[in-house]
Amino acid sequence: MNPSHQAPEACLAACARLNLQPTPTLFTVTISRQTASIFQDGRLLALFPCSTSRFGIGQTSGSNCTPLGLHCIAEKIGAGQPPGTVFKAREIIGHISQPEFADAKITTRILWLAGLEPGFNQGGNVDTHDRYIYIHGTADQSSIGQPASHGCIHLTDADLIRLFDQLSGGTMVWIDR
Repeated sequence: MNPSHQAPEACLAACARLNLQPTPTLFTVTISRQTASIFQDGRLLALFPCSTSRFGIGQTSGSNCTPLGLHCIAEKIGAGQPPGTVFKAREIIGHISQPEFADAKITTRILWLAGLEPGFNQGGNVDTHDRYIYIHGTADQSSIGQPASHGCIHLTDADLIRLFDQLSGGTMVWIDR
């Protein structure tokens, strides 16, 4: 089988190093390709375009960069809301159909990530959760597939809603170069 159809070895190695059992469902992001994948029991189920940070890769708070490494979905926000729902500080404030929200940055759903690697993406000034790193929608769906975020991972509304319903809290997320 083509290795790209299997869960990334580096992710599995990180789980082993951290003495963590990989979750049966695994969500991965490959920054260089601007793609996201979902694996079930190590086998590729689907591939999606995504957008990561236009500021590049980085772990540090305030960098606006996308962090690398092993994460998990810590919180799910926005269940049942219509596509285009706009969030600020994780609260609903409107819809992209309203002129004042036509260019909203955080829309539709939020999957809030937490780092699982102490000192790398967990704790101190590298803590993914404290940095408010999400997988979420954006009003600018045309930017999906190219670096455009301020550190988060953007997905199309259709892909995000599908994944939101499919991924449970605690699902591991691997972000790689």
